[in-house]
Amino acid sequence: MKVLVIGAAGMVGRKLVAALLASGRVGEQAITGLALADVIAPSAPASTIAITTSAADLSVPEVAERLVQDRPDLIFHLAAIVSGEAEADFEKGYRINLDGTRHLLEAIRLAGQAAPYRPRLIFTSSIAVFGEPLPAVIGDMQEHTPLTSYGTQKAICELLLADYSRRGFVDGVGIRLPTIVVRPGKPNKAASGFFSGIIREPLAGQEALLPVADTVRHWFASPRAAVGFLLHAAGMVTGLLGHQRNLTMPGLAATVADEIAALERVAGPRATALIRRQPDETIARIVAGWPQAFEAGRARALGFTADSSFDEIIRIHIEDELGGRLG
Repeated sequence: MKVLVIGAAGMVGRKLVAALLASGRVGEQAITGLALADVIAPSAPASTIAITTSAADLSVPEVAERLVQDRPDLIFHLAAIVSGEAEADFEKGYRINLDGTRHLLEAIRLAGQAAPYRPRLIFTSSIAVFGEPLPAVIGDMQEHTPLTSYGTQKAICELLLADYSRRGFVDGVGIRLPTIVVRPGKPNKAASGFFSGIIREPLAGQEALLPVADTVRHWFASPRAAVGFLLHAAGMVTGLLGHQRNLTMPGLAATVADEIAALERVAGPRATALIRRQPDETIARIVAGWPQAFEAGRARALGFTADSSFDEIIRIHIEDELGGRLG
């Protein structure tokens, strides 16, 4: 099996690549080649598997054609700009998040005109496709009513993935990721970044800013769970999806207060004392329209699994990013 990872330099992309190389397989098939692409060329890890890397901007049409010219059997499409940046820069958001996905789908379709070609395409969508009015717990048949440009872009891409799959051009699976915490590294431009920041920074002995109320409730999964979702989607029997190619991933519903309580249980009061409340009306307004909890019954029935508690999410960060030690 030849595998292509687009967005391989991102946080989830890097962890996915590490998992693919550690296993050397996807389901029952051995990985014979791994192509890594991102706006800035990813570094190639040491491996016995043949690895190629390239700088690739999917918003340029011919780039997508180049990426699929070797006809990869499995494609992970993780490339996107995040919610806050997509809201701040309307044109860039649509160019990267929507046009890039459309170019990729078209490149795959056109490649199949020369000779039969129908790769498995795993697309990372987002729970931002949902917006008010929302029930307290969102079921699998909830209508898309996004309240951000980012959510709108992801919703459109979900429709495209389903249609290109229906027409037989790709074998698509769209996974709506929860907000991923705890994200390692420096804060990004996502409006949701503080959900990670109020855990990550105190664990490193640094002050963290909290821009919203403690009562804000949201849907979470760890980076480890996110990689698990991607790998499961790659190996699942897609015939079970029917025409509903997009799935809300399981996760954990928690308030900011729940996060802080879990941090204190795991790392003690010295960690939580480093959280400083600094209200931000813009972020609070964006977050207010986000969904808070899901059933995710279809995904669970299909074998997708997530974290069991926020304490577990914090411990995963300590194990995977801090070497098991607190800063």
